[in-house]
Amino acid sequence: MSVGAVVLAAGQGTRMRSSTPKVLHPLAGRSMLGWVLAALGDLSLDRAVVVVGHGAEDVEATLPDGVSAAVQHEQRGTGHAAAVGLRALDGACDTVLILCGDTPLLTAEAVQGLLDAQRADGAAATVATAHLDDAGAYGRVVRSGDGRVERIVEARDATPEELALTEFNAGLYAADAAGLLDALSGVGSSNAQGEFYLPDALPLLDGPVGAMTLDDPTEVLGVNTRVELAACEAVLRGRLREELMLGGVSMPDPERVYVDVDARVGPDTVLWPGVHLRGDTQVGDNCEIGPDVVLTDSTVGSGSRVVAAHIDDSEVGEGCEVGPYARLRPGCRLRDGSKAGTYVEMKKADVGEGAKVPHLSYVGDVDIGPGSNIGAGNITANYDGFQKHRTVIGARVKTGSDCVFVAPVTVGDDTMTGAGSIITDDVPDGALAIARARQKNIEGFTERAAAKAREAMEQSQGGTTK
Repeated sequence: MSVGAVVLAAGQGTRMRSSTPKVLHPLAGRSMLGWVLAALGDLSLDRAVVVVGHGAEDVEATLPDGVSAAVQHEQRGTGHAAAVGLRALDGACDTVLILCGDTPLLTAEAVQGLLDAQRADGAAATVATAHLDDAGAYGRVVRSGDGRVERIVEARDATPEELALTEFNAGLYAADAAGLLDALSGVGSSNAQGEFYLPDALPLLDGPVGAMTLDDPTEVLGVNTRVELAACEAVLRGRLREELMLGGVSMPDPERVYVDVDARVGPDTVLWPGVHLRGDTQVGDNCEIGPDVVLTDSTVGSGSRVVAAHIDDSEVGEGCEVGPYARLRPGCRLRDGSKAGTYVEMKKADVGEGAKVPHLSYVGDVDIGPGSNIGAGNITANYDGFQKHRTVIGARVKTGSDCVFVAPVTVGDDTMTGAGSIITDDVPDGALAIARARQKNIEGFTERAAAKAREAMEQSQGGTTK
């Protein structure tokens, strides 16, 4: 039996109040539609089609390889969208799964369970259902005396008795593909919204309709507002945190840790409150991250400690220290045992093994050799107003406080620079570079200045002052 999937993702989502198509809103590092497609990823599907409409080009651009798009040019309801998707399958599949693109909490286990129920029951279609004490705007499931699904009625069209039912339609179906497409041709639009409803095709199928009831109704909760988006994201982040903790990661206050789906963390690492692991971020074993750290598309090697820092698209080696109050902008590389300390900003900096930039410095477009120590208040002046230039600081260099390196400039190995120096020329290996005005002391300056001030005041007042 060949199985295809049709994902309904054409709606505008007006209640989101956004120019972004609803299914592209992100949750924990993945779009809403991406989460639904991920639930299909572990299944042996022969084909998958996403029905697009509002923002079709934007949605289609996000689809992974092997998933095609079918355009619903006019949004006329779920029944019409399902027919568009089924025609795109072009008879290639015997059984079809119909899913909604706005149910990001859906799991692969739930989808597989529905397929298994459909195969075991041999029904014309099987609907996933769940129970809520108040099913709100969800369609209610009306069963016949033998327990089969008789019909599904939308909340807007339901009677008070039907609204009192707790079993609701989860928007997930498995059906005979040809039979469902044929039944959809007979669906009308005489309802509160004047649309073609997919559930209205079920009574028209040539055979009984079964149901698979989910134990956890949250798996199929849909998103129509940003309030619901936030609620679903909280559930997803909870799942991701639990997976990390079961894998050996410690979180003293889990609800204040935010982990994206592609982030990875090694065992015996501690994530303190205020940690955000965004995008493709990888953290090694035995690290201490946080409090208050944002890592985006970055790696942190085993045994490193990062406190109160922002690190973007950069690499931190093993046994490193970063922060507090440090920022690593894109393109930085801290090699093993190096340090970017308090109030340090880096950009496209390659810091050698064991090298340290301890505090209050900006180093950008720079190579720093192993074992070097950059003094407080150092700056690499890398921009001449037209283009960026690179600074090269050798191995085992010790720079004094408040030094400026005007790029392009090279400072050799085993050198030192005097505090307050502005280095504009290359420094040879082993040299001491001092580039500042010589100090001059003016004896008796304070007394003479005070006397001059008194004299000026007397003249302005026309008399003497004491």
